[in-house]
Amino acid sequence: MNLSIVLPAKNESAAIGNTVRGIVNLYPEAEVIVVNDGSTDSTAEVAMAAGAKVVQHIYSKGNGASIKTGARAATGQIIVFLDADGQHNPADIEYLLQKIGEGYDMVVGARQKGSQASLGRGIANSAYNRLASWMTGHKVADLTSGFRAVKAEKFREFLYLLPNGFSYPTTSTMAFFRAGYSVAYVPIHAAKRIGKSHINVLRDGARFFLIIFKIGTLFSPLKIFAPVALAMFVLASTWYGWTWWSYGRFTNMSALLYTGSVMVFLMGLISEQITALMYKGMDK
Repeated sequence: MNLSIVLPAKNESAAIGNTVRGIVNLYPEAEVIVVNDGSTDSTAEVAMAAGAKVVQHIYSKGNGASIKTGARAATGQIIVFLDADGQHNPADIEYLLQKIGEGYDMVVGARQKGSQASLGRGIANSAYNRLASWMTGHKVADLTSGFRAVKAEKFREFLYLLPNGFSYPTTSTMAFFRAGYSVAYVPIHAAKRIGKSHINVLRDGARFFLIIFKIGTLFSPLKIFAPVALAMFVLASTWYGWTWWSYGRFTNMSALLYTGSVMVFLMGLISEQITALMYKGMDK
């Protein structure tokens, strides 16, 4: 199998050497690419010494930007993405490749209970998975896992959609579902990372709400807008019924809520059409 393995890395000198050596020992013929995202330590030197090809960012651009750089640099027909911090076991790559061999276009390593994650992140990930499962109509076992194998040609179709930050797994998964590509999950165990996490709870907490809307707009905006419009319509009708019963009149609040419900619904329809046009080229 023509294989490239891409590891985005920023200040991961403590873990990158063992990670790369583990991959090279298992897949000596694979292309191993480390995207050094503006590290200020010896990440690049350690990765090269371990046997990886290093692609440099002259300054930090973000995890998603590193993924895009790695995807562009990769020459393999299959690309495996995994973290450089020691969380992912290179031996698990085999299970992802087996599923790719069965005909899937993307295979994601789904973290099982007991994998390293804080309580807050575990709750957030569970919410992501439930919402994505509802949006797609398919069970999504781990929406935010960065350990995945993809068919390179199809993954590159969506590079323009991927953000430069940490939500590339969410975006790529929903894009594959929307395009009608096959996605599978295999259970993995994620170990405790080596070194300090680059995710700040306070700074990145707002990402939860942004990702919720991104999931909706990437797959089916109307599934987000229609319930909001319906809730506003019901509230308007309830308020109208109460004011008519109590005062015998139609109030400005009812008019505002009715108007708002129509506007939100129309915005959903427009967004649905825009989303359909965005994926139109994928059908060719």
